[in-house]
Amino acid sequence: MEDNYTRQEVFSEETLRALAGHYRAILSLLGEDPDREGLLKTPERVAKAMCFLTQGYDQDPREILLSAKFKEEYKQMVLVKDIELYSMCEHHMIPFYGKAHVAYIPNGHITGLSKIARVVEAFARRLQVQERLTVQIRDCIQEALNPMGVAVVIEASHMCMQMRGVQKQNSATTTSAFTGVFLSNPKTREEFIHLIGTRLR
Repeated sequence: MEDNYTRQEVFSEETLRALAGHYRAILSLLGEDPDREGLLKTPERVAKAMCFLTQGYDQDPREILLSAKFKEEYKQMVLVKDIELYSMCEHHMIPFYGKAHVAYIPNGHITGLSKIARVVEAFARRLQVQERLTVQIRDCIQEALNPMGVAVVIEASHMCMQMRGVQKQNSATTTSAFTGVFLSNPKTREEFIHLIGTRLR
């Protein structure tokens, strides 16, 4: 199958220049001197960082899966767990980070294991809320592969709760989303929950 997905980390120079100009203005509004030595290149650096942290807008998660979709009669659970994720809370534009656990039960097709992690990354590298991120990953896999079921659990810490607001450094948030047999068959769901909590190595 033709690989119609290409990973890109090249950002628009026009966008970078515009963002850098805005960040220079922000520094001034915060009371800083953007012309002092330590800040001379900060607007450009922050612009590049933000483009990297939101590069998921330029990626098509469905195409990521389809670029490595193969016929296979395997019909047992495929689980990729402990996928590290870093995202930006859309309410404060402060990071949240954690791990995603993703499983599906094939129905005639599988995808490359690394593509599951790339789908998580593509959706995470956008302004997000954890609840929507969980559902987007689930729905993308369901639509692209049409498996018998998909399960997604995300465990994350939100710096908007740790650095500001209630300032609870040890708080964590868990979200889940299921389709197919993970909804209709409690034993399948229990197996998934058991496996993501088990250390096999």
